[in-house]
Amino acid sequence: MLNSIYTILCISICLIIGYFLNHLLGGLPASLYGMVVFTLLLHFRVCEASRVKASIAWGIKNMGVCFVPAGVGIINHYQLIKTHGLMLVTITFIGTLMVLTFVGLLFQHLENKGNAVD
Repeated sequence: MLNSIYTILCISICLIIGYFLNHLLGGLPASLYGMVVFTLLLHFRVCEASRVKASIAWGIKNMGVCFVPAGVGIINHYQLIKTHGLMLVTITFIGTLMVLTFVGLLFQHLENKGNAVD
């Protein structure tokens, strides 16, 4: 029980910091800033990973509930998806392929640049 309260407290503090960063910097959602802060706190051992592990595992196991609104949105916009579904899949596929290609080429470039210095 105490570990659950500790986890909720850590995540809540990170989310508050995320909202503060979002207000100052903008650009990214506050929850994303909060996740970055939470990751940094775990990395630098400010928050104890052993105390949050069970609660995080439970959250991941029950994450499917978070996707219910997306499923309802798909059902609500069925006609739009029926009309433009193939185009949406094509754009998603091409966009994903472009991002993966760019990241792969960038990684190869940086890797080769790093090996040239050695």
